[in-house]
Order: sequence, then structure tokens, then C-alpha cells
Amino acid sequence: MVIASIIGVWLFSIQHRFEHAQWMPDAGWSFAAASLGGTSYLRLPRPLQWFTGNIGFHHVHHLNPRIPNYRLEECHNADAGFQLASTLTLRTALQALRYALWDSDRERLVPFRFAAANSRCRRHINQHSED
Repeated sequence: MVIASIIGVWLFSIQHRFEHAQWMPDAGWSFAAASLGGTSYLRLPRPLQWFTGNIGFHHVHHLNPRIPNYRLEECHNADAGFQLASTLTLRTALQALRYALWDSDRERLVPFRFAAANSRCRRHINQHSED
């Protein structure tokens, strides 16, 4: 049961944490842009799609949470706007685990090692600029 819970949370959260997820400040926020740009389409094999209640169509759910899970795929296929959502596969979803920090300069999620490398670079620049 614990493993199933962990997988469920991962399936849900990964659709909000991918490299080109859009996170917007209050001034630039709009419901539609946040719904479609801040979530992804997680393309799952058919048995997993059924078993997870169509969680992969999370971007459709964000635009209209009243759509029942058994209609999410139909809505995704019927509206060309939904086709523009970032698409993840199981492989790219696993790779997206590394995206953990928001880089406001780049306006995208980055891995911890990217932030650490930039921090070392900034320290080096600051040390040499004082010379």
C-alpha cells in the first residue's frame, strides 16, 4: 500500500515538475495559461492509463475539474488546444525527477546540481571582481 501511495503521489506531482513547466508571477498569471502551461500530458501505456484513472490527462482536469476521469481522453483528443500541452512519457517523467528548483532568470525548473554549479560560478566571479 505504501509503494502504491508513493507511485500515486509521483504520478500526480511529476505533471507539475518538468523542465519547461510554466510558473507565473501573480501579475502574469491567467487561468488558461496556468492550466495548460503548468501541467503536462503524461502519455501512459493503455493498461496504466486505465489503472490510474487517466491521471495522465491532468492538463485537461486543470482546465475543467468537473470533467469525469473517463471523459478526459475524449476531451484531450477533441480540442486542438490540449494537443499543445507538454508531453511526458514514463522515461521523460523519470528524468524529470531531477527538476526541483525554479530558476527565475531562466524561467524554468532546474536540477539541484545546476543551482550548485551556478553558485560556485558566482562565488568565483565575486572573488575575482574584488581583486
